[in-house]
Amino acid sequence: MGNVVVSALRIQDLTKFYGRQAGIVGLDLDVSAGEVFGFLGPNGSGKTTTIRLLLGLISPTRGRAVALGHDVVADGPRARALMGYLPGDLATYDRMRGHQFLAYLGHLRGGVAPARYRELAERLNVDLDRHLRELSKGNRQKIGVIQAFMHDPPLLVLDEPTTGLDPLVQEQFAELVRETVARGATVFLSSHVLSEVENLADRVGILNEGHLLLVDSVDGLRERAPRRIEMDFPATPPDALTAADGVTSIRTRGATAYCLVRGGIGPLLKTAVDHGVVDVHTHDPDLEDVFREYTAGGSR
Repeated sequence: MGNVVVSALRIQDLTKFYGRQAGIVGLDLDVSAGEVFGFLGPNGSGKTTTIRLLLGLISPTRGRAVALGHDVVADGPRARALMGYLPGDLATYDRMRGHQFLAYLGHLRGGVAPARYRELAERLNVDLDRHLRELSKGNRQKIGVIQAFMHDPPLLVLDEPTTGLDPLVQEQFAELVRETVARGATVFLSSHVLSEVENLADRVGILNEGHLLLVDSVDGLRERAPRRIEMDFPATPPDALTAADGVTSIRTRGATAYCLVRGGIGPLLKTAVDHGVVDVHTHDPDLEDVFREYTAGGSR
């Protein structure tokens, strides 16, 4: 019997030090086949180091990563042959025209039909007959997206894929990701665009200062985040609000109290009603709230 791949991407104790400086430390992660995994973190958190390790562009200090059953160091060429990769800063041969560049990369990958990358170029509205040096940053990014997807790889590793793309093209990119996953591929999406990850990802990992802080579904992460509640009073908000169960912080401005609450909001509302609250506005937590909560003040 052949080897059974239980994860599209399995990372175990992956660690990289640059001298005494930690890039990432003790990263453990399983990404299932057919999912979009969002990899979030502020600048300098270790996202790009992780991706370079997955691509075999740098060697780990310790630990390992296995992509579709292939160790990315010991069996790097086979692992990379199954990947589509979009780097955060795509390097191109500027004297080439767009179609020449894509044909060249397609040849390196064993052959890609020109009709395939021209279809993607039409969807993303980029002219493949122009020299790459003539293209705007956004159009060069479109070329990067095309080269990552055009050979229909079973695993895509995308680093800040929508940088420079206008909203309409971002919608086309999102649709392309959904189509790719629908055929069974896996997408590892590194981004700081929280709305993008929230709309596309099945699960999300948050990285900070080289440490993976948590992994959860998007819905699960929302449940972790405090809910924001604004309450208007006839005069200065009462101090009793701070003692209500679940309240983690309160700030006031004039007659309005801005509260962060974990869990049920019943105790806070009861206290507010007892003190003559005039109006209440609640805001459901989103991924930005979670991200801010877990990256403020360093790794925890």
